[in-house]
Amino acid sequence: MSDRLPPLTALRAFDAAARHMSFQKAAEELNVTPAALSFQIKSLEEHLGAPVFRRLNRAVELTEAGKTLAPGCQDGFAALMAGWSAARRLQDVSSLTVTAGPGFTSKWLAPRLFEFAQAHPEVELRFAASLKPMDFDRDQVDVAIRFGYGPDTDAWSLPLAEEWVTPVMTPALADRFPTPEDLRNAVLITDQSIDFLDPAPTWASWFRSVGMDPVEAHGPRFSQTDHAVDAALAGVGVTLGRRALVIKDLMDGRLVAPYKVALSTGARFRFLCRKGTEDKPQIAAFREWIIREIDKGRPTARQLTILQPPWS
Repeated sequence: MSDRLPPLTALRAFDAAARHMSFQKAAEELNVTPAALSFQIKSLEEHLGAPVFRRLNRAVELTEAGKTLAPGCQDGFAALMAGWSAARRLQDVSSLTVTAGPGFTSKWLAPRLFEFAQAHPEVELRFAASLKPMDFDRDQVDVAIRFGYGPDTDAWSLPLAEEWVTPVMTPALADRFPTPEDLRNAVLITDQSIDFLDPAPTWASWFRSVGMDPVEAHGPRFSQTDHAVDAALAGVGVTLGRRALVIKDLMDGRLVAPYKVALSTGARFRFLCRKGTEDKPQIAAFREWIIREIDKGRPTARQLTILQPPWS
């Protein structure tokens, strides 16, 4: 028995028919006549030396040979499509698909995108706000921004600015709570999105770092950091703001950080892309723009004393 593969058109016809369990629907998907599709499947069966379908009245079902062949055939065509899409994206220098968490997308990317669009009108940006595990080929993504420790062995990775947290609030609340001791009477908003860090920078950690006994956080708790920041912007209370997600509000005066003591998280946002694509024009342009934008916030960050873990 020969190990030579049958024609690709025959395998493609079988894959479509096995997925639809219908010659008619498979023919419609492939834009051929049912007779042409049937001919391709018959050619496959002759090549195999065994039937792959049982032809029933107005229906078909897979034989044991067909059931054995179908999963590998489906996986094979999926892999071919992924490889083809990846190869085509390598030739594409006019579009850029970026994925980042909802917080980073809404609080860092969205307020700044107009500037990138103005500087690079030739690049069509697409965004996917998600924290799910990401595969560049499967998800057809060019750049990912992810937060944590790494390492990122399967991707080209650039750590971005040091991440820290510090109490932030509206200017009106800062007038009411001018010292850390005054925070005993403030609504303390908790951002639970960084509870996975070790150690996690909590309100108790921050109070200990300024020489105070921990104060019980009495206020709303949010699983998404952008929601905690929005609550602080609305004047609900004080939150431990994360650098990347509050720096623009601090620069623009919507929030203030009056106590000048911050806790480094030890983790960072990282700029990720497939190895070998880091110098593609649109990826390099996006990366350089992010670095320039981060640099704009450095004077604000330099006003803080940033403590490294362990903080106290």
